[in-house]
Amino acid sequence: MTKENTIVEVTVKLDGDRTPVGLMNAEQALALPGEMDFEVSHPDHEAGVTDTFITKQELVEHIAAGDQ
Repeated sequence: MTKENTIVEVTVKLDGDRTPVGLMNAEQALALPGEMDFEVSHPDHEAGVTDTFITKQELVEHIAAGDQ
């Protein structure tokens, strides 16, 4: 499975709490609107289970690192 197809959990912060938006592949998460402030579960961990989250920029960097 390529890093772009890795399943991640997308969350947003509402009133200081992380609220799940849904599960999607990393490519879909990166296609979300730029004005949407969200985090995704780290692609190296199981989506929906892990408490390790990263920003959209960190996801971009993680995927780019896999291309090398």
